Amino acid sequence: MSPSAVIEVDRLTISYGDFRAVEDLTFRVEQGELYALLGTNGAGKTSTLEAVEGHRKVSSGAVRVFGASPADRRAIRPRMGIMLQESGFAGDLTVAESVRLVGRLSGREDSVDRVLGVVDLHRKADVRVGQLSGGEKRRLDFATAVYGRPELIFLDEPTTGLDIQSRDALWEAVRDLRDHGSTVVLTTHYLEEAQQYADRIGLMHRGTFRHQGTVADLTRTLPSSIRFSLAPGAQAPPIGSPAADGLSYTIETFELQADLTALLNWAAARGVELRDLSAARTRLDDVFRAIEADPAPTPTR
Repeated sequence: MSPSAVIEVDRLTISYGDFRAVEDLTFRVEQGELYALLGTNGAGKTSTLEAVEGHRKVSSGAVRVFGASPADRRAIRPRMGIMLQESGFAGDLTVAESVRLVGRLSGREDSVDRVLGVVDLHRKADVRVGQLSGGEKRRLDFATAVYGRPELIFLDEPTTGLDIQSRDALWEAVRDLRDHGSTVVLTTHYLEEAQQYADRIGLMHRGTFRHQGTVADLTRTLPSSIRFSLAPGAQAPPIGSPAADGLSYTIETFELQADLTALLNWAAARGVELRDLSAARTRLDDVFRAIEADPAPTPTR
């Protein structure tokens, strides 16, 4: 176990009968970082997280959390907060009672009022959970996960159903937790959130990692794009592939600045207008789409 690693997964394999949902997966999460575990539908990320959280037995390989097996709930659970996609709180408990109950079960200490203030639910403290809106229930899920400022926090689709203001408040709370030393593991379908907040990303497809690294590492696997169009009869540029109409052009490049500079210099020297010019680096969603369009081989059975 690395001294700086909170989570260490080594050659993890999880099977359901003859089907391998996760195969030979290796990664680690360092203390204090935000690691986003992303994947296409059925990629195996839920099974992976359940193994790390101690909720699922592994078929082979090793998982260590804080240097111990996640199955050792007495050692691990008080240090870990989990925000599931659906928490299943009892509808007849009040908001304050729900937070207090989870706090007792976790073994951590905190103030219910403080936690409810973090998610702006203090005015709903005496309201029954069954009377909350979907967004309010999601904020309650987050409140119970971060009760006591746990050292390790799992956030599973944390902003689903939240309005923009609530999303911003949640991420501000996450930043505060990280400032206090918490490590965060995120799963989300909002790729722009992973791109903005994650230190590193593991991108799964069919039970294995297709990419792992920083956002810059992942986006460098695909070229950036320069797009523009020309007036009819204009001189064709020296680079780029024309569309069927012969007027629209796309330049795919791993040297965006150099090729954009060359294109602009060429156009300026000849008085050519580059209409609807745009230049954009690859985004995380582009990498995601490329994986879906080019599927990995089916894992060995």
